[in-house]
Amino acid sequence: MQAGLEPAAGLLGVQAPDFELASASGEVVRQSSFRGKRAVLVVFYPFAFSATCTSELDAVRDSLADFQNDRVQVLGVSADTKYSLRAYADARGYEFPLLSDFWPHGAAAQAYGVFDAGRGMAVRGTFLIDTSGVIRFAAVNGPGQPRDQDVWRRAIAALR
Repeated sequence: MQAGLEPAAGLLGVQAPDFELASASGEVVRQSSFRGKRAVLVVFYPFAFSATCTSELDAVRDSLADFQNDRVQVLGVSADTKYSLRAYADARGYEFPLLSDFWPHGAAAQAYGVFDAGRGMAVRGTFLIDTSGVIRFAAVNGPGQPRDQDVWRRAIAALR
């Protein structure tokens, strides 16, 4: 793992904090609803339409089968409103849920230790939660530091 993982390191091997958030399409998605069915790759990102976030989420879109399939569900989470996320998903062609952690502002990101209260945004935190709800992979990247999605692929493969 990389430097700067301190906020997430303590969550490895523990039950994932649950959250219930509105998606870009307006439906409510509960993280724990996937338990017993699919693992969940939770991708916290700072802001819709920002350059690094868009590059990362485009890479997920372009290799979606690597990250989302019958065994794993991707959930993108930011503190943007669901309306902004709808415009973002439509503009970029994202076919995985983008969830709004807008109100209470950043509550889900706070539960995972990846909320920057001074900036009002999530930092780049990535968590892989197995089908029993336990966090098996956690990584946090600093501002402007892109994530290594090959690490996600290896973490997903290790769940088998």
